[in-house]
Amino acid sequence: MTRPNILIFQPDQLRADCLGCFGNPTIQTPHIDALAERGLRFNNAWANHPVCGPSRVSLMTGWYPHVRGHRTLTHLLEPEDPNLLMYLKNAGYQVAWAGARGDVFAPGVTEASTHFCGFTTRIEKMSMGPTYPEGHKLYDAFYHGKRPGETWIDFDEAATQTAIDWLTNEPDGPWCLWLPLMFPHLPFEVEEPWYSQYKPADMPERIKTKGNGKPAFHEALRGKSGTDRLDETEWQEIQSVYYGMISRLDWQLGRVVETLKAIDQFDNTLILFFTDHGEYLGDFGLVEKWPAGLDRCLLQNPLIIAGPGVSAGGVAETFTEMIDILPTLLDVADIQANHTHFGHSLRPVFKDPQHAIRQAAFSEGGFSREEQHLFETPTGEYAKKGALQREQPDVVGKAYCVRTSEHTYVYRLYERDELYERVTDPYETNNLLAENPDHSAAVPLKSMLLDWLAATTDVIPWEAHPRFPRIPHGQHEQFAVKDSRRYEP
Repeated sequence: MTRPNILIFQPDQLRADCLGCFGNPTIQTPHIDALAERGLRFNNAWANHPVCGPSRVSLMTGWYPHVRGHRTLTHLLEPEDPNLLMYLKNAGYQVAWAGARGDVFAPGVTEASTHFCGFTTRIEKMSMGPTYPEGHKLYDAFYHGKRPGETWIDFDEAATQTAIDWLTNEPDGPWCLWLPLMFPHLPFEVEEPWYSQYKPADMPERIKTKGNGKPAFHEALRGKSGTDRLDETEWQEIQSVYYGMISRLDWQLGRVVETLKAIDQFDNTLILFFTDHGEYLGDFGLVEKWPAGLDRCLLQNPLIIAGPGVSAGGVAETFTEMIDILPTLLDVADIQANHTHFGHSLRPVFKDPQHAIRQAAFSEGGFSREEQHLFETPTGEYAKKGALQREQPDVVGKAYCVRTSEHTYVYRLYERDELYERVTDPYETNNLLAENPDHSAAVPLKSMLLDWLAATTDVIPWEAHPRFPRIPHGQHEQFAVKDSRRYEP
């Protein structure tokens, strides 16, 4: 089989249940739905981390965030680390990154891993900024509302136009184009016609319960941000703007697909659509996400794959994870991995949607108390969230999660564990361990988590160092410490 072109279209903070093809009766996502109809929709795909940077690093490496400490927004992939784009580039793919996000690669790695990166269209404005004063309930809910004017040239639109420009120049194949967007990541804001596309009163009902036995950060975050002050009309307004943001990115996907057709590259391009993590969107009285948040709404990933060799209109129920993308694309590109990773190729599912890749999915998040000095200190609308993590570090403590067909089990380092029945409680509202700490189902799941951690704790680099390197004897005054991680002449 000829190596296909690869388009990776990746929105940010997109809930799986907010797409038409994933069963949402209200949202209008015709281009995403058409992609699912042309290819495979994965009902049990899961992100490995609930925060942007660590999740995207998992995509690029096939590593869980704990493998090499990629658990923050500021520990990124360095030149010696493996990454998907570099694999493709070294194997003869023309690699382009439309846009310029700073939450994946350390300085210099983006340029080394791509042939093209950045923008051909200038960003005119990223955001409209807060429309309510600091301390207002809608300010603390990241709600901005209606953007003035129409069709903003923001990050996403500039990146989309850049992707179209790059494709229109008809790059030599095979090629890979990565298009990571910002929407529908909050703040909640969008221009017309998307702002008015949905009526707040038509929004599906959110999970209004605060749940039973949920982790401590739920109540702490509600208290810090004051989201209990929002009435149902305001929650519906937030939802409707989020829906408008999703329909906007659907429009952008449609334009990229039309460009592929115009340059006669549609049939030989493998298209992957997925996100990095989800959004609370009012569930449990919360918005945004949390570094130790392992709820379904944050981790279920709306993975869709369509193109050469993929069955049309299929639905895959097998568990899969973000780390499976790397080996899948190396497989279709006929590239051998030269590092230890923990992903599994999804290529067998392309032909047989009933093929089982995994029997469970793992996710993680959070920090240890000793890492508090590494926490971010955000400003503006994120200031309260950042302050809470520093004031109560235990509520952002390390957490690990395993999902099977029957249960979700969460181990928390500093607080009570969680166990949910997935069939009768799909949105994980009732922690069975709150009433029965000795629930029998928790024991094998905890053992499964321990086995997983033992198997994936770290990796040995494949490039061996000499056991007895030559060294100059005596004083070495010509060497100076220029970087805390390296000695350089």
